[in-house]
Amino acid sequence: MASSSSYNPPCAACKFLRRKCISGCIFAPYFPPEEPQKFANVHKIFGASNVSKLLNELLPHEREDAVNSLAYEAEARVRDPVYGCVGAISYLQRQIQRLQKELDAANADLVRLACNDTSAMQGITPPPPPPPRPPFDQLGGFYQPSDDHPSFTYPLLPWSDMNVEQRGVDHNDQGNM
Repeated sequence: MASSSSYNPPCAACKFLRRKCISGCIFAPYFPPEEPQKFANVHKIFGASNVSKLLNELLPHEREDAVNSLAYEAEARVRDPVYGCVGAISYLQRQIQRLQKELDAANADLVRLACNDTSAMQGITPPPPPPPRPPFDQLGGFYQPSDDHPSFTYPLLPWSDMNVEQRGVDHNDQGNM
């Protein structure tokens, strides 16, 4: 006798946990079967029970953002067990600082060139360049490395395809958090 119901594959969470995926599964909307690594990372870092509790405590419209945040942090922690998202944030802040310095230098060059062109025509001394901007960490940023606490090198963002060996992470420290 043929069944008229269609087969729905279990969500990535239920498949990973090797359990039957029921119709009201809390994980199903957020961990589709096509994305098994997403749940595997979240489970490895946070645990299925903790994620289930968290999702049940949230309102339905808040759950997707929570899962996306958990998945992002979990992937960052898998790639960089020590710093996780903070490593990516720190890297981006350093990049902002470097680019801001380049922009300030380019603006100072433009002012100097414009003033030189104008002063050459009028015989006026150009004004000094504008003062430098305060560092990003003084503008309310996150963790900033200093000379006292040097930072790790983070040449690419954590979601790139760069593997652990290329980043210089010690293999012996990967499993220890």
